[in-house]
Amino acid sequence: MKINIQAIDFSPKQDLLDLVNEKIEKLERFSDRIVESRVVLRVEKSEKRDNKICEIRLVIPGNDLFVSKKFESFEEAVFKATETLQRQIKEWKEKLA
Repeated sequence: MKINIQAIDFSPKQDLLDLVNEKIEKLERFSDRIVESRVVLRVEKSEKRDNKICEIRLVIPGNDLFVSKKFESFEEAVFKATETLQRQIKEWKEKLA
């Protein structure tokens, strides 16, 4: 699976990039049909503290899965987004069966 990470309006630390790669690679255990993942990390201009956004799109032939989460930290957003994608992959596989 190919992993594309795009950070908008900031430079991510290597620890964050490693975390994203690790979490996305774990999603491969749920389906071997995932071709590519596109991760967008961005900071929303806001007065609130929960302005870190993680958007993940999994490219699967015939169907893409997408999730967007906003939290106070990128790490938390990545965790929640990948948890949601795990559920989406399981539901998608059940529909195929």
